[in-house]
Amino acid sequence: MKDRLQEQRFEIKFRVHEYKALEIRHFVERYLAIDPFGATQPDLSYPVHSLYIDSQSMKTYQDTINGNRNRYKLRIRYYENGPDAPVFFEIKRRFDKVIAKKRAKVKRRYVQELLTGQMPIMEHLIKQTPKELEALEHFCFLVNQIHARPKIHVAYRREAYELEDNNSVRVTFDRDVRTKQERGYSLATEMKDGADVFGNKVILELKFTNRFPDWFRELTQRFDLRQDSAAKYVDGILKIGPGKLVAV
Repeated sequence: MKDRLQEQRFEIKFRVHEYKALEIRHFVERYLAIDPFGATQPDLSYPVHSLYIDSQSMKTYQDTINGNRNRYKLRIRYYENGPDAPVFFEIKRRFDKVIAKKRAKVKRRYVQELLTGQMPIMEHLIKQTPKELEALEHFCFLVNQIHARPKIHVAYRREAYELEDNNSVRVTFDRDVRTKQERGYSLATEMKDGADVFGNKVILELKFTNRFPDWFRELTQRFDLRQDSAAKYVDGILKIGPGKLVAV
């Protein structure tokens, strides 16, 4: 899958019913094109998996719950299984209202050793550049700083739309968001007995890097959208029960 990372952006989230999501899809198609990978899928959606890691005291979770203006999350994102399938070590930071991401594309076989103290080197990377190495070093520094370990696996299906020439404007629909406690490093794509995080709601996200597009304003007014919280990591933990994850 082509890397579609937006390094810095604004995000606005909504929870909508499926019937409204389908109406919004038709509106969005006037301005954006379906994600090339999603276009090859029967339901226009591709699977997304994230292994979230946190400290023994759940620092990154607590920072979000407490509304700290400058906070971050640590996750390993992947899209498929298999020994050669790449994984992405991601830092997702929030600076007030701005979301900033940094990530490195890593060879799957090195995941466990990197999360348990191994110093990052170029060999660990699929794309071996100084920028990727710096991102991996920063990720591992934060992991070691808070002694982070796997906490939960979050999985969902994403339908995404973006501009044809760039991804400065992007709209996503996330469905069937599920979560489960995870202590290991297998990065499985199967999830048995996962908790349903948002019920029958679709998570709609409007993402943009510069000016809020005029048609975004028209979209929110036409469909009477009200911004809502939809943090997959935090809401997933609330479903599982925070007490079950502390000191795990």
